[in-house]
Amino acid sequence: MSRLHLDRPWLSLDLGRDMPVLSWAVNRPGQVLARRILWREVRNADLPEDLDVEDWLDRDLAARQACDAVCFLTSCDIGTYCEARATAGAVTARAVATVGLSNAERVGRRLPPSAHGWGTINIAVVLDAGLTDAARLEAMSIATQARTVAITEAGLRLATGLATGTGTDCIAIAAPEGTTRYAGLHTEAGEAVGRAVLDAVRQGAQAWTRPAKEAQHG
Repeated sequence: MSRLHLDRPWLSLDLGRDMPVLSWAVNRPGQVLARRILWREVRNADLPEDLDVEDWLDRDLAARQACDAVCFLTSCDIGTYCEARATAGAVTARAVATVGLSNAERVGRRLPPSAHGWGTINIAVVLDAGLTDAARLEAMSIATQARTVAITEAGLRLATGLATGTGTDCIAIAAPEGTTRYAGLHTEAGEAVGRAVLDAVRQGAQAWTRPAKEAQHG
């Protein structure tokens, strides 16, 4: 069973054993075998414009003996992570998300880079069902849909329209090798992934937007 541990500036999700993880994370992107998914919290001051971020992260991971981990970067307060579990039939999914919207975007219409930091949405999803490579890709598409629904529900309006995500979102899907070939919306795996991600990101988005809404209404 996966275990979550907060040790600032790190958040670590131990998968319990090596398993395929699909992501476009800064460290170990693509589909790799990994036992851990990490979040590394950074401040703007940590990342000057001339910094080689990948080299910096490599050294930081090496110091932690964690170069084998899939790793996200975020300027979010990692102590505000949100998590949710969902079960559909015989499949259970766990989603852990850090949500910051200072870097929010609407799909298809990008804004100039934000001067308010690089708050982003990083989501790790762990399934207990064995998936084929194709099903893992389909599960990724479901997680992405769920992320988008949660952000649009938050109602964050930009100059370009309603926010649908941020410019630097990342998702990692971890699931054992197996024979389940499909993970679409009509499947147990797809339902579990979608509900877990929707619930976790919804919590984070509501927490992020609540102070702004309260300020607007006095």
